[in-house]
Amino acid sequence: MDKKIAFSVLLGSAVMLTGCGKKMNQFAADYFTTNPNPLEVVGQNVPATVTGNIPPKFFVKNATVTVTPYLTFDNQEVAGNSMTFQGEKVRGNNRVISYDNGGTVTIPVNYVYQPEMQRSELYLGFTVDQKGKQYVLPRVKVADGVIATAAIADAASVDPAIAPDKFQRIINEKYKADILFLINVANLRDSQLNSAEMKAWNENVAAANADKNREIKELNIESYASPDGPYAFNTQLAEKRETNTKGYLEKKLKKDNITEFGELTANFTPEDWEGFQKLVSESNIQDKDLILSVLKMYQDPEVRDREIRNMTSVFDELAETILPRLRYSRLTASVDVIGKSDAEINQAFDTNPSSLTVDELLYAATLTDDLNRQKAIYTAATKVYPNDFRGFNNLGNVLYQQGDYDGAMNAFKKASSINPASAEAQMNQGLVALLNNDFKAANQAFGKAGGLPELGSALGVYYLQQGDVNAAVKAFGNDKSNNAALAQLLSKDYSKAKTTLSAIQNPDATTYYLMAVLGARTNNEQTVLSNLRQAIKLDNSLAKQAANDLEFSRFNISSVL
Repeated sequence: MDKKIAFSVLLGSAVMLTGCGKKMNQFAADYFTTNPNPLEVVGQNVPATVTGNIPPKFFVKNATVTVTPYLTFDNQEVAGNSMTFQGEKVRGNNRVISYDNGGTVTIPVNYVYQPEMQRSELYLGFTVDQKGKQYVLPRVKVADGVIATAAIADAASVDPAIAPDKFQRIINEKYKADILFLINVANLRDSQLNSAEMKAWNENVAAANADKNREIKELNIESYASPDGPYAFNTQLAEKRETNTKGYLEKKLKKDNITEFGELTANFTPEDWEGFQKLVSESNIQDKDLILSVLKMYQDPEVRDREIRNMTSVFDELAETILPRLRYSRLTASVDVIGKSDAEINQAFDTNPSSLTVDELLYAATLTDDLNRQKAIYTAATKVYPNDFRGFNNLGNVLYQQGDYDGAMNAFKKASSINPASAEAQMNQGLVALLNNDFKAANQAFGKAGGLPELGSALGVYYLQQGDVNAAVKAFGNDKSNNAALAQLLSKDYSKAKTTLSAIQNPDATTYYLMAVLGARTNNEQTVLSNLRQAIKLDNSLAKQAANDLEFSRFNISSVL
């Protein structure tokens, strides 16, 4: 055989053997990079992307390789979704890797987070198929551990929405009565002084004076003349009406032995143009729009009077139906109704809850921080006033704080059945759904609670647990809570996170733990150690969490564990 031909055959056989005939070599760890590394919790999951750069002369032409990511932790492992790649000689629809040139592969990774995953390792496993023959290559480690800071988001720490009481210890009431005068006259007529309106006014004032729970704060007289005739005359007329009315009232108060009434004030208005405009606007006078336009056009009272008198077709009707109602003195009594004191409300609850109004009962629950007493008060409210949703909603709030989430949900649902439009009950049902990881139900409930001020904190946690950090930051707004600070930490706004954590009124173990994480991310060892020490002092279980937390991997925290 010709030497050149023989050499060519041998060379071709060698190439064929190299590209197709031999087995796949094992993959090297430096072929792969993982983003992020360590892995990080996002919402409820641990997502990542592994990128492989396969070198030339590596991927056998007739091989199919199935890559499976495995997260190993605590003597167990969880397999992720597999990806399959193939050589150039394989018939299939998988991503083709060139033997001569190599290639880049992307392997998405995603696991449902478990706390034990903090100390873990991510491996890639390789199963090779060559012409129906299968073999397994050694696994390659591509990442270490999981940063689980996002998992600190806690729906249980969000306060449910309270349906507020409408209790007011002091309620102001006003009683009014008008005394009408004849045209150009300031004398008080018996028919007006003895009218049903005046009798009722006098009776109300006398009753308020006799009631120890009511206080007359002020008596006021406003006297008017109608806006027809000379302005100077009307000024004198209105003043006389005020004087005469005040004199009558002073005598009446003295006769009825009413001496405690704050202050008696009296004023007069020469021409009641404001009242005139209101009455004309409410009337059925044919040319009322023309009259109103005159009032807008002219501000001088004399000019207004003249122009309106020139409307001969309507002036007679004004003189008959409108103007007589503008010749009056108005008496107003301002009375404060004084409700039960805090002590009286507490005593009434202890002895006879049914003697309290629903708002007094709901208010009673705000007078104590004892959850058991609050529970008793709201339970009483649901029995005495079973058709008021607020008792059930607020009872659910207490049960939620006590960790009885099933009981809380039942109470919130009862509140909604009584008042389906209650935003508080809807939001609170969403919170319980969030605790149960029922994100669809939580989203629906929160959507029905739109506009409720307390909703921002609940939505913030919802977005954190969905992995949408930017939406969470926006939802929290200026909220000063652990969850809000966590969102700022995850968005890398460390300055704002520090401000939020420092502003929390009652810092707890989580507050200090987050401050330690902030110290780690800003490379402040003293902040890490001092805050971890305080966090563990308040909650000893955090020692184990800190020991496994990769946030602190660059620091020696053994002294505080």
